[in-house]
Order: sequence, then C-alpha cells, then structure tokens
Amino acid sequence: KVEDIKVAKEKYPNAETVLYINSTAETKTEADCICTSANAPETINAMNSDTILFGPDKNLAYFVEKRTKKRIIPVPEDGVCPTHHQLSKDDFLNSLKKYPNAELVVHPEVIPEVQEMATHIASTEGMLEYCKKSNSKEFIIGTENGIIHRLKREIPGKKFYAASEIATCPAMKMITLEKVRDSLKELKYEVRVPEEISMKAKEAIDCMLSHHSKNDPL
Repeated sequence: KVEDIKVAKEKYPNAETVLYINSTAETKTEADCICTSANAPETINAMNSDTILFGPDKNLAYFVEKRTKKRIIPVPEDGVCPTHHQLSKDDFLNSLKKYPNAELVVHPEVIPEVQEMATHIASTEGMLEYCKKSNSKEFIIGTENGIIHRLKREIPGKKFYAASEIATCPAMKMITLEKVRDSLKELKYEVRVPEEISMKAKEAIDCMLSHHSKNDPL
C-alpha cells in the first residue's frame, strides 16, 4: 500500500525505494525504480543509496540482499506471494526423495529455507533457459505450476516435476483465452489509469530500463 511506503520513507529518509513490477500503478508513484524477478539484484546494485526500501515481497527481498551489498528493508514487513510462500521445505524434501537425481529449480519468491536448498534460483524465463542448458535430465520446479506445461513442450527430452500440486495462482487463472479474445474483439475489460498516476509511475519504470540494455533479461 502507498501508506506503507510513506511510513517507511519517514523512518528511512535516505533510502531509495524499489518495487516489484507487479505492484500497483499507485504504489509505483512512490518508487524510485522498478524491478522484475529477473533483474532485481542488478537493479538494486545500480541504485545510489546503500539502503533500499523493497516491496512488496519479503522473500524476494531476502534473495536480493544475499546478492547485493545493500541493506534491504522489506515493505511491508510481511508481504509475500501466497502461491510461492506456501511451498514448504518439506515439499521439496519429499520431492527429492521421489526424484533423487533431479535438480531443484525455484523462483526467488519462495521462502528462504527453500532458496538455500535450491540448485538454481531464477525468474520463470530464467528457469526455462537454465533447464535447457543444464546437463541434468530431471528437475523439481518450485513456482506456479503453469510453467510445467511450457517446460515439457519446449524441452521434450527432459522431465519436470511440480514441487507441490497446490502451487496454483488463482489470480493468473482468472485470465483465460476466452477473456483475451473478447477483450480484443469487443474492446472489453478496458483499464484506465489517471494521467497523474501513470506519468509518475512511468518514471520508476524508465529508471529500471535505464539500468539495463535491450538485451538484458527483464
């Protein structure tokens, strides 16, 4: 929430604010820069301040702090992605018992205990690229289960296992092919953002783009 960021700014007046790309347009107006799960450490390292207010996911904040020399303050303190946060250490231990030769590839929004177990941590696109290049033939995947279909389709010679059958994002599943078709055909589901919000939010997005070349993963 915008209020959470304003309170944190008062507490840490010299800190810069970096928010995840999926945050709302309104909260982006309070951000100095935006990042994705693919470029978060690089974006944070490019910031001037040694202290960064980072939100809204505390697990991604943990991932970033481990890979930068910055002090990362999660905003809010308890913010998480419910789909990733529910993946437990036991889920992965049980999966490894079933598939002992598999590599453990996870998203940086999983809990720290799972991050420490992982063979590789990456965004969904980064997972795809890693699994393509890896010499391993089996992978336990720790993210939203929708990626399993794509992995099997694009890398048919390897095997992929979901760490948990319940790792499904209800918000993502609200977007269907039928809704996309109807939105284009009938111009439905139009989203309008007030100009005073969109222009200020764009500044934070432009900041991210300025730190990365067009060939960098976003």
